[in-house]
Amino acid sequence: MMNFADRLQAAIRRTQNPTVLGLDPQLEYLPASMREAYRETGTPGQATGLALAAFNMRLIDALADIIPAVKLQAAFYEQIGLPGLEALRQTIAYARQKGLLVIVDAKRNDIGSTASAYARAYLDEAILIDNSRQAAFEADALTLNGYLGLDGIEPFLAPCRARGKGVFILVRTSNPSAGDLQDLILADGRQVCEAMADLVAAWGGDLIGDSGYSSVGAVVGATWPQQAVKLRKRMPHALILVPGYGAQGATADDAVQAFGPDGGGGLVNASRSLMLAYKKHQMDPDLFDLAARREALDMRQALQDALARKRQ
Repeated sequence: MMNFADRLQAAIRRTQNPTVLGLDPQLEYLPASMREAYRETGTPGQATGLALAAFNMRLIDALADIIPAVKLQAAFYEQIGLPGLEALRQTIAYARQKGLLVIVDAKRNDIGSTASAYARAYLDEAILIDNSRQAAFEADALTLNGYLGLDGIEPFLAPCRARGKGVFILVRTSNPSAGDLQDLILADGRQVCEAMADLVAAWGGDLIGDSGYSSVGAVVGATWPQQAVKLRKRMPHALILVPGYGAQGATADDAVQAFGPDGGGGLVNASRSLMLAYKKHQMDPDLFDLAARREALDMRQALQDALARKRQ
């Protein structure tokens, strides 16, 4: 099984685009025509799940040839209950069918058998009553909260080693209050986020692929570009997932500060800026997928230009 980091780097090279489409849909994001089309389909919950899945699939169809990956925030599906979970499952399957890598953004954090169960749900397979195995929501990578230490991470590393999966561990998040904890100074002079970066680098040491990057990656927000530079130095082999671009205010130049010296190792998330691109481009809401493609092409160019400036 090919190393996850190598698969991601190959996909980024193929598309020339270090962008991940964030599929975090809310019902109000869907055009009125789409909401109306599914209104009478089963229960209201089922109708909502089907509409969200259809919305996602149109975005995937529009972008599959120009982006390497999608990222699904699990909470937006869990809130709807079983129909939402089915929409999550369908979207994962559809994206992988289209050749995209799939990251589930669930920020799981637990230890022992509970962590192992989370790992089986998203990165492996569960054993059923007839001794068959089933993948519930099989993604290529999963986001994790590492603040329980190695006990909470090790169960997720097993499918990275055995099945070519990946993880992205929270190091420095993009929200305004992140510094309340993550910037605190420890007795040895490091910030908390720096200590976490050092752990991520150590945890991923045996999962470095031919690309020079590890399947144990980090999440570092684009809204903190100066810290991103420092954290990248502490994690030279980590893939870094970069939220905060676009709707949260970070620019392409901010986002690429987390990339490696070779211009690789980074993946920039865009959710609302792609899903709602029709607003920016003043297009008909029913053309949301075409607007997303236009915005994704603009974003690709912006990131390519920013990487070129960074190398100068």
